[in-house]
Amino acid sequence: MSQDQLFAEVNKRVNLAMSNEVEMLTFYLSDQQLYGLNVFKIIEILETPKGITRMPRSHPTIKGEIDFRGHPINLIDLGEYLGMEPIDYKRVVSYVLVCEYSTTIQGFLVARPNVLVTKNWDEIIKPVGSVYESSCLTAITYHEGEPIQMLDVEKVLNDIVGINITISQALIDQGKRIVRQDHHILAVDDSKAACHLIQAVLNQMGIRHTVVDEAPKALELLEKSIGSDGKSTYTMVFTDIEMPVMDGFTFTRKVKENPRLAKIYIAINSSLSNRSNEEKAEQMGADDFIPKFTPDNMARIVIEQVEKANRLMA
Repeated sequence: MSQDQLFAEVNKRVNLAMSNEVEMLTFYLSDQQLYGLNVFKIIEILETPKGITRMPRSHPTIKGEIDFRGHPINLIDLGEYLGMEPIDYKRVVSYVLVCEYSTTIQGFLVARPNVLVTKNWDEIIKPVGSVYESSCLTAITYHEGEPIQMLDVEKVLNDIVGINITISQALIDQGKRIVRQDHHILAVDDSKAACHLIQAVLNQMGIRHTVVDEAPKALELLEKSIGSDGKSTYTMVFTDIEMPVMDGFTFTRKVKENPRLAKIYIAINSSLSNRSNEEKAEQMGADDFIPKFTPDNMARIVIEQVEKANRLMA
């Protein structure tokens, strides 16, 4: 496949089969190892432009701003952030993956794109061990015997550009007035940065919560939460989309297809914030969809569900 064909193939993708699969673009950084990124995050692939505007006092891995369709976006050297040699974009041909994350657009500088690969999420392995706890590696898979490393880009963005985790005071006050001891939120996400945000939001509201890193764990907890009255002990559930073993769409569908679990309120909380993913969430039976890293939106949904639970308990 030529470079032009590859670009066209990526840029025309608008639908992802809802069969627990992920389609990723593989690419190389300066260490010449293979990395993967969900195609749904990619808006466009560009050859690195010559016009890069330096930004004073920015993170050292932000090379500057580039123009994308009339708007400035950050150009971030992913490899340099990971401790590799910076890409010499001034002297060698390199590329920019223009990606959307939670309603923001970022440009990631890479050495070169490779091929498109489709994998089932159960072929994607979550690394375990203390060495990975502080790393940006969120999963590994293999293609033709070669490892593909999947990065926790949300953690990267949190470290480089920062993520707001503070709820407005009015929502904090409102939440604390209505939250009771028996309210319990379940959240599932494999991103350390996203888990930190979820916990920070729920802690500010003073609500009990459980956060797990895989959908099968969350599904098991939900099944065990159903009491003799047929009701779950969880007030609601937040779920990511991209997760090893089982993605959030599949998790949502399994919950909603189970008569014992179907009434549990599920909000998909994802950095894949385009409209097509909202529509897929609706098709899978999700009750709501919110972009990641929007604390007030998360708090409002929690307040709505807590108030609803309080009325049912009255």
